[in-house]
Parts: sequence; C-alpha cells; structure tokens
Amino acid sequence: MADENNEAPEDKSEPTENGAVVEEDEVTFRILGQYLKDLSFENPNAPASLNPEAESPNIEISVNVNANVLAENTYEVELALKAIATAGEQTVFAVELLYAGVFQVENFPDENLQPLILIECPRMLFPFARQILASASRDGGYPPLLLDPIDFSGLYQQKMAEAAEEASGTA
Repeated sequence: MADENNEAPEDKSEPTENGAVVEEDEVTFRILGQYLKDLSFENPNAPASLNPEAESPNIEISVNVNANVLAENTYEVELALKAIATAGEQTVFAVELLYAGVFQVENFPDENLQPLILIECPRMLFPFARQILASASRDGGYPPLLLDPIDFSGLYQQKMAEAAEEASGTA
C-alpha cells in the first residue's frame, strides 16, 4: 500500500543541447567556441633575411593570458603569443597572435574558478595557437616556429605573486 505523504523526489536533471542529461548541481565545463582574434606577421627585411646561409636568429617569446566575463558562467579566455626573431640589431621577423575561446563553467567552486580559467582554459587553447604560429612562420619563408609546451600553472603563480607584491607595495 502506497503512502500518500511520500512524494516522488524532485527531478533535478536538465537535457543539454546534445541530449545528454545533466544533474542540476553537477559541475559542467564546456568549450563553446574558439577563434583567431588577431594575427600579425612582419617580415621587414625580406628577401635579404631569407638567405639560407644567414645565422640562426635569436627568438624571444612572450606569453600572456587574459579572461573576460561574457555572461553568468561564460568566460572568454585570450591567449596572446608574441615571437620576435633578431639577428644582431636587425629584426628577422615578428609574429603576434591573439587566440581566444569561450568557456562555460557551471557549479564550480568559486575558490577554484580563477585557476581553472587562467590555467586549464589556455592549456586547451595552446595546441591550436601553436599550430597557427608555426604555419605563420613557415608561410613567412622560415622554418615553422614550434613552441615548447607552456607551464600555465607557473605563469598563473607568477602573476599572483606579482599582484600580491604590487598590492603590498601600495598598501
């Protein structure tokens, strides 16, 4: 005999766009899109710089990560890569890339959200940005510039230490 006071538990699941059922309190992390925002390749001394007998250039790489809130639980993460190749005083080539992705994060603990956005998201974008940079340098007449993997966790910790130092210096 069924007890009239027992009600069925409330259904806390929602179907997603792809038909999967996600519990209401379940942590979700999705890449909604990724795209090339800006690409610049400068070859200021070509064709002289394309001489196969020229010495190997010194290449300086800089990396920066930025994030913007687009909507509740939706973030744009930008991965900025810049490479400048020089031989002596002369610039051989310079390439700047801004590659971005839009990520949706739901039910994620607030204390872990910033590291997720600034470490894991750029880590997911990096292989695509690396390929674009390699193609740009190759298309510019040079061997493909293949970047080594980047320690985004170390970059994040460095940025946090700089921010803490700056905050203590102004206090």
